[in-house]
Amino acid sequence: MLETGVEIRAPASAAWNLLTDTSRWPQWGPSVSRVEAAEQQIGPGSTGRVLTIIGVWLPFRVTEFVAGQRWDWEVAGIPATGHRVESLGPDRCRVVFEVPLLATPYLAVCRLAAQRIRSILEQEQIHQ
Repeated sequence: MLETGVEIRAPASAAWNLLTDTSRWPQWGPSVSRVEAAEQQIGPGSTGRVLTIIGVWLPFRVTEFVAGQRWDWEVAGIPATGHRVESLGPDRCRVVFEVPLLATPYLAVCRLAAQRIRSILEQEQIHQ
């Protein structure tokens, strides 16, 4: 697996909430336009589908879930990215995306997603 991540001036819980809230995926996910899921907050075994920026709906399933720490998924039956949150203190964390070696070019998309997450969370911290 390859990784890309960013440090964020926000609590790990805020990052986790953003990462697991399907209604917010289009805000930070460069390849996601819309999401349909049974529940707004994903959990173990959650399923749904995402509308990609190229207009194709793809089914997803959460394959690993450790509350507050990480979740992995498969998209269209193919293992996709891992999502990890690491606490660095009460008001700091690191968000990391893991990408399978075969999907190396997707690392750039994940880097952009991580940067968007940092921007969203740090803006929200300013307005609290």
